[in-house]
Amino acid sequence: MAKTQAVMGIDIGTNTIKILTAKKDVETGKIVEVLFLRTIESAGVQKGRVKSPQETGKKIAELVSAMEKQKVPRAREIYVSINGNKLELISTKGLINVSQAGGKISQEDIERIYQGAKAVNLQSTNKEILSTFPKEWILDGEREIKDPLGLRGTRLELDAFLLSVLSSDTESVMEAINQGGIDSEVILVPTILADTRSVLDSSKKELGVALVSIGAGASSVAIFEEGNLLNLAVFPVGSTNITNDIAIGFKTEIEIAEKIKKEYGSCLKNGTKKIEMDLSPFSEEKIQIDPNNKKAKNKNVIVFSEKELNKIIEARVCEIFDLIDKEIKKVSKQGLLPGGIVLVGGGAKLPGIVELAKKEFNLPCRIGYVKNVPGIEKDCSFSTVCGLIMDDTEEPLEVEVSNGIGLGKKIMKIFKDFIP
Repeated sequence: MAKTQAVMGIDIGTNTIKILTAKKDVETGKIVEVLFLRTIESAGVQKGRVKSPQETGKKIAELVSAMEKQKVPRAREIYVSINGNKLELISTKGLINVSQAGGKISQEDIERIYQGAKAVNLQSTNKEILSTFPKEWILDGEREIKDPLGLRGTRLELDAFLLSVLSSDTESVMEAINQGGIDSEVILVPTILADTRSVLDSSKKELGVALVSIGAGASSVAIFEEGNLLNLAVFPVGSTNITNDIAIGFKTEIEIAEKIKKEYGSCLKNGTKKIEMDLSPFSEEKIQIDPNNKKAKNKNVIVFSEKELNKIIEARVCEIFDLIDKEIKKVSKQGLLPGGIVLVGGGAKLPGIVELAKKEFNLPCRIGYVKNVPGIEKDCSFSTVCGLIMDDTEEPLEVEVSNGIGLGKKIMKIFKDFIP
């Protein structure tokens, strides 16, 4: 009988927080059974970043309590998402002389060059490095080396990216977890990289692909080619901005705008019919205005044009796609990613978004769904929480963190370098 262990992931989003506990095969790393999955309305999170750890912690505590009532075993290590536009890629270089006699590159040499690459002067002293991603290895002037380990030479160079984050963001996430009553070791995983674990396979990363996540408060992109990360960026705009646009355009409440978006919205400016939406579940005293600035005859009904609604949605989605496209252009891959665009996140549920993405990026496009997690429904909003508990090729790096807000010294694990 295969030996299993419990693993837990907590996806802290702007609108929702998700918790997932599953059994993982210790030998193969595969998820064999989902033990608990629950979603709750979020609090204390703005544009993907934890702003009020106490409020967020209360929500996490609710999820943990619900899990304990079902007698789900706790995991020794908890994988938690970290997001927000303060995640930043920084270019860096490393250089060493090969230490061993005979010039054979050892694991020690690889680790030394990574340490050298991380010895950079960050623009802000309030930043920390989460991970290092190699772009290119150069051995005695020879380029396009995939893995230098075991090769012979005298001078080894590394061109790489550092993924950095504000220390205050990691501290806020850690405090929220502490407030939630979790005392296990915490492994922080950037949201967009968790998404890539759950929906992208190595063949797509080798071909060239852009993973686009559209969350409630933030959108992000990770671009891969030949198995390497080319670019990563996070923007403080998401599907909540679409809801806000509808509320402003239709002069209505946020709750009503959200309902309109989910029930009638599309990314394509088609449809000419008028829609009359019953507002009886909401306050009867709210007078709604239709797009033509005419009062609805019934105070409990809002009248709007399908075309006008879709025009509002398409404009904001195109703005998000334009931000993504600029990141693709930075690495000169516009129209040149055979793996295309893969969309995940709650915002990717909008009807017509695949067709709009194909038109805007001039690339193949599809919705990304979780693979290899049994019992998870076909829902692109589960990509992060599932990716959190999936194995990756790198081992976590243990770092002591003293955040000065009551946690004391706590061991926090973050991504280690992608060492061959």
